[in-house]
Amino acid sequence: MALQGLKNNDLKLIIFGGKGGVGKTSCAIATALALSENFKTLLISTDPAHSISDCLDQHIGYNVVKVSGKANLSAIEVVAEEALSAFINEHQPALKKLLDTSTNLDNDDIEEMLTLSIPGIDEVMSFKTIIDFIEEGVYDKYVVDTAPTGHALRLISSPKMLDEWIKVAARMRWKYRYMITSFSGSYQQDEVDAFLLSLKKTVKRIENILRDNTKCEFVPVCIPESMAILETGRLLSDLSKSEIIARQIIVNNVMVSDEGDFCKKRKLCQMPYIQEISETFCDLNKVEVPMFAEEIKGLHALDQLKMVLFG
Repeated sequence: MALQGLKNNDLKLIIFGGKGGVGKTSCAIATALALSENFKTLLISTDPAHSISDCLDQHIGYNVVKVSGKANLSAIEVVAEEALSAFINEHQPALKKLLDTSTNLDNDDIEEMLTLSIPGIDEVMSFKTIIDFIEEGVYDKYVVDTAPTGHALRLISSPKMLDEWIKVAARMRWKYRYMITSFSGSYQQDEVDAFLLSLKKTVKRIENILRDNTKCEFVPVCIPESMAILETGRLLSDLSKSEIIARQIIVNNVMVSDEGDFCKKRKLCQMPYIQEISETFCDLNKVEVPMFAEEIKGLHALDQLKMVLFG
């Protein structure tokens, strides 16, 4: 079987996830290459240990660049710290006023607070960057290569984390609003209120696209090994709790050769796991990718993988 439905015009966001070392990056890039034949495509890495540069054999970095030799494909490696810094710089007046009017911190304390990282902010900023790209509407398809499972799940749950932060900030703001209204009899909304409303809308936009299976698809990548199957099962279970449903699964590194004792033993060892994958994920379209003799690196090798994934 081959990957299905990814060339549907309505589908915008395709997220690849799975256990570390199963080949998510190469599958994500090969998919982006295939889609770029018909669509203007942006490949996005949210993995802190970015490897799309290594796989493409081209430096990407934290700016959108054209992938060499592919007119319709661009790529970026999202650096959460850079995204957070840009976010704070853009909204610094509102953030300062929020802390100034809602806490007992002095100016020096506020300045220090704004330089600190916030737990979970990496995923929030990464997903906000993705949504910003989608809303700009420059590209037709957005293919995301995530870090191993735990990071991918935090990325998916980032709207909830951001929403909790907004609720705390809104409660802080309500006390200030109550005090102003009590003394002056009225309250005029300001840039802080506009900022919190804007963030709330961002959360809704992220949730709407994640839960819309006509616009977003999550593609798990697995290998025929026990731990990978167990982790993939947990991943899909957690995704379903967030109303994100996968339609297909890539089973990577499948031994197809019978030549030599090593290949025969490897193939025999994988057979029960391949059967387990078929039974455990029976409702998913299963795409088997054979084990390649050489490392999948550079456009030539990625094009070969692309041909396997898309038939």
